[in-house]
Amino acid sequence: MVAKGIQLIEAENMRAEGLPSLAIGDAVKVHQKIKEGDKERIQVFSGSVIAMNSGGARESFTVRRVSHGVGVEKVFPLHSPHIARVEVERSSHVRRAKLYYLRELVGKKARLKEKAREPRSKKKA
Repeated sequence: MVAKGIQLIEAENMRAEGLPSLAIGDAVKVHQKIKEGDKERIQVFSGSVIAMNSGGARESFTVRRVSHGVGVEKVFPLHSPHIARVEVERSSHVRRAKLYYLRELVGKKARLKEKAREPRSKKKA
């Protein structure tokens, strides 16, 4: 009984418009709405997706970047109304579900290998 009530509340809070399919290792730009007083602006946070947590309306993803030599991580709820847009810039080939090991690496060692793109098929006229 309680589980059905929770499912109804989560269904109401799910994002209606489609989001891009995110994967671990993707380089993304997250456009976040920031409200300051009576003004609202969009702030962009770009970095690599190092973790994803599933769970319906509580689904979230963690983005990491290095800013001025300091590692910064932000956890974004996927269905939050404060997320305006998520852009996937490129995808990387990874073999782990969580990329927490990137916290210990610096410089070139922290780079991820980009996925090979499929060649475009030639259309026959």
